[in-house]
Amino acid sequence: MIDQVHSQLKKIFNGRFSTSESTRANYARGEDTYDPVLSQAVVFPETNEEVSQILKICNENKIPVVPFGTGTSLEGNAVGNSNGITISLEKMNKILSVNAEDFDCRVQANVTRKQLNEHLREDGVFFPIDPGADAALGGMASTSASGTMAVKYGTMRTVISGLTVVLPNGEIIKTGSRTKKTSAGYNLTNLFIGSEGTLGIITEVQVRLSPIPESIMSAVCYFPDLDSAVKTAQEVIQFGVPIARIEMLNKDQMEISIKYSKLDNVKASPTLFFEFHGSETTNNEAINIVEELSKNNNGSDFQWASSTEEQKKLWKARHDVYYSVKALGNNMKVYSTDVCVPISKLVECISWAEKEVNRLGLTAPMVGHVGDGNFHSIILYDPHDKEKQKKIRQYSDDLINKALELEGTITGEHGIGLQKKHYLLKEHMDNIPVMKAIKRSIDCNNIMNPGKVFDLN
Repeated sequence: MIDQVHSQLKKIFNGRFSTSESTRANYARGEDTYDPVLSQAVVFPETNEEVSQILKICNENKIPVVPFGTGTSLEGNAVGNSNGITISLEKMNKILSVNAEDFDCRVQANVTRKQLNEHLREDGVFFPIDPGADAALGGMASTSASGTMAVKYGTMRTVISGLTVVLPNGEIIKTGSRTKKTSAGYNLTNLFIGSEGTLGIITEVQVRLSPIPESIMSAVCYFPDLDSAVKTAQEVIQFGVPIARIEMLNKDQMEISIKYSKLDNVKASPTLFFEFHGSETTNNEAINIVEELSKNNNGSDFQWASSTEEQKKLWKARHDVYYSVKALGNNMKVYSTDVCVPISKLVECISWAEKEVNRLGLTAPMVGHVGDGNFHSIILYDPHDKEKQKKIRQYSDDLINKALELEGTITGEHGIGLQKKHYLLKEHMDNIPVMKAIKRSIDCNNIMNPGKVFDLN
């Protein structure tokens, strides 16, 4: 059966279909801890119609399909299928339309956030969702990504107004609209956001844009302990201060980032990175409040990034934390956790996590989008050290239980993939039958990224 499918696809796609081991290995996993799983083949479509052709053939022959974007996912979302094929969307990277006067645009799935913002640079608008990695918008939609600026601009669910999706049977549908609001029927757009390729392949994304702020001001502030830093972030949000980003790095991560990113005149202490977007007047008003809140929690004076270059260097260091931890050792792996709790519970959860990391003796520096209650432990380990892996699993399990105890969620932005399937049962056991019913109705042959999010059978 698979040979017949290969023959059909090779005839259609010629040089854009490959069964070579090296190509398959390049599309066998994301930035996760899983061993690569090589699909039988990789195909590179360029249009919605070509994706439709592939899915029709695979659906008729019950061949599993794994969608692949830039490969930056962290929970096994893009691990290959040894009985199926991987569809790489890398050639679907065109910006289709920009409507700056309406603050929206439409792009193909593999347009990355940096590519889009470079294209928009002269239009006075920008795409604000910033997960750190230069991820593709289709992948960001499929995992419901967010990142450092969610506190002001929201998540992918907030900014997506419509999608083009190819269903498992090859049917092409368009959801949503360009309008700011709609009440026309079921919200199918949000059904596919966060579905991780299990219901269809997102091939186009309609996103809302934001005006480039008149003034952008960035600063760091140091604290004597992590609790004081997190409490400050919590109070900034509870006071309703307009702020674009509040990022937390604990002392361990600051030490690593200073060396890796070659930061000058920066302290190795628990640190908050702040960024303010607005007019100079509103920024200064917000800054005065935040400085006062920081001082009340024993924060040091703000250290300002006085130039655009300094701002970029500061935020690049924040974005590079995953790679900075990975660089600590040769042949090491990194597992990045991801939980989110209500902002009033954040101090308790992060304090508990830091104590637990120390108790277990893990190398696990901590970072967080503390403005929206989301944080990560970035855990370095030797893949041959089975005892250390048991401790990591214990920490991960206990952190999930703590987040749920505090009425949080098992993932704020990474998604479920393979890694968090059993955690999803803890958070939404009553939802799983409904999810399975939706999956069966849309993907009756279970070809779309099977085994991810939940096990259907």
